[in-house]
Amino acid sequence: MRRLTVGLALLSSLVSLPWLGARAGSGTAEPPAGDGSRGTNILIVGVDSRTGLSAAEKRRLHVGGEGCDCTDVMMLVHLSEDQQRASVVSIPRDSYVEYAAPEGSTAPARWGKINGAYKAGRGPMAVRTVEKATGLHIDHYLETGFTGFERTVDNLGGATVCTDKPLKDENSGLDITTGTHRLDGNGALRYARARHINRPGDLGRVRRQQRLLAEMLEDLTVRGALADPVSAARTARTLLTSVRTDEGTGLDDLVRIGWSLGRLPADRTEFTTVPMSHFDHRVPGVGSTLLWHAARSRALWNALRADRPVTGDTRILPVPETRAETNPAGIDVRVDDAVVAEALRRTKFAVTDTSASAPSVRPAGPPVITYPAGREEDAATLAAALPGARLRPASGGSSFEVAVGSEAVTVKTVTYDRNVAEGAPVTADHLRCADGPAAQLARGF
Repeated sequence: MRRLTVGLALLSSLVSLPWLGARAGSGTAEPPAGDGSRGTNILIVGVDSRTGLSAAEKRRLHVGGEGCDCTDVMMLVHLSEDQQRASVVSIPRDSYVEYAAPEGSTAPARWGKINGAYKAGRGPMAVRTVEKATGLHIDHYLETGFTGFERTVDNLGGATVCTDKPLKDENSGLDITTGTHRLDGNGALRYARARHINRPGDLGRVRRQQRLLAEMLEDLTVRGALADPVSAARTARTLLTSVRTDEGTGLDDLVRIGWSLGRLPADRTEFTTVPMSHFDHRVPGVGSTLLWHAARSRALWNALRADRPVTGDTRILPVPETRAETNPAGIDVRVDDAVVAEALRRTKFAVTDTSASAPSVRPAGPPVITYPAGREEDAATLAAALPGARLRPASGGSSFEVAVGSEAVTVKTVTYDRNVAEGAPVTADHLRCADGPAAQLARGF
């Protein structure tokens, strides 16, 4: 017997949010009209509140300031009917949605950020609002908090994270160097909460949370923490002390769901974020919000309702012919050929035409892209638009230089989509570190 309730409890603990002061409300609302869902849907939330935290705890956890008494992160976990696949969907907190009407109210529903539904009616309101927005029935509802997250990671022996560049965020207290790191609960909390690093904002943060979750699930397996019923039950009891459930979720439900999650291989666990159409939709009295992409988000919820995989579904996320990892509009390019300059301008790069000072005799070969050291991702985006170009890093400067050579130049239209770059549907094996828990265990990390 493996994992039991731990998979679900761990998912809950990884929503790195403050502790809920009051008992969670029931998540067993009636399913939306015409739902017809298959499988099991679990809504996992955390509430941004500092209630109950001492000044010392706030300093240690790096969570100063006032909480909003709202949900800071939401994850919807769909377990397939045959229990052979799990899909984890992050719902960004600034999503602009129509709230469900309060129970017994005849007043018209209002719109707002999805994280505000909790403040309007606690757990039940958050559940009904997610049901209204997604068209899916929520079967189970769980919450956790800052200290619960920290304690969970520590009790499991830490968490592995990896990065190809230094990560520092003063707001969350995160400060780690390039490479693979073993973090304690406090360090993992800072990693999961960071918003002010590249890539900034909630989409980058939820992707890091997904990476952390994938690593910890692998860690549980390779360390044998759940290798037998006794150790699994002991670990589950420890984890569940930091998780609150709705009244309709019993131990038998957690055992069934956790047992199913525990048997899933990495390529059967999917992670994604709700596709967006606008990333800075301004609403008077509400502020900057995120608008779901109508067609793509509908395709996502339809896939879960029909119990289909979300990875590889081009209705959820069309695959561009030439994908750009960064936004061309943010790349200043100086090009010494008027034709190439105009073609790059049409594909949204910020181009300065320097052809007037170009050499009369072109050097042999393809174009050469000279770029500022440290901006390798932007260089890759420009190189995607100029297939065959040679890349040459240079110290200093902030602009990119394109020197056209003697060979004919093809300019491709690149497509930048933040949904692809930061929240595309992937399986857990694509999120894990190459030097993750299995490799570390083998050498006694």
